[in-house]
Amino acid sequence: QVQLIESGGGLVQAGGSLRLSCAASGRTFSSYVMGWFRQAPGKEREFVATISWNGGITYYTDSVKGRFTISRDNAKNTVYLQMNSLKPEDTAVYYCAADHTTAQAMGKPSRDGDYDIDYWGKGTLVTVSS
Repeated sequence: QVQLIESGGGLVQAGGSLRLSCAASGRTFSSYVMGWFRQAPGKEREFVATISWNGGITYYTDSVKGRFTISRDNAKNTVYLQMNSLKPEDTAVYYCAADHTTAQAMGKPSRDGDYDIDYWGKGTLVTVSS
């Protein structure tokens, strides 16, 4: 069992930055691929970024490439999402996720459009004002 707790969300002006953190319980954190997903009002949840167990492989959705950086500290059981040059369209609830899969596969939705992932956090709200 893994529990994930996100923090770091808030209100920021367009062009600003935020860093989200996700603290995981359990002693097997380093064995999990970790990811960040988001859900904007009235929209389906979407993949943002994933990172392999050792941090060596990362994937990003096209809309955040060059602006967001995912990283992890296995000694602290924590994964981060550094978000720069934020835009109003980045406004969403951001969710941390953990799974035993590959970083590439974790970001691909299943046939029903959702993501078949073992563990989810409860989310943290990011609001970007124009």
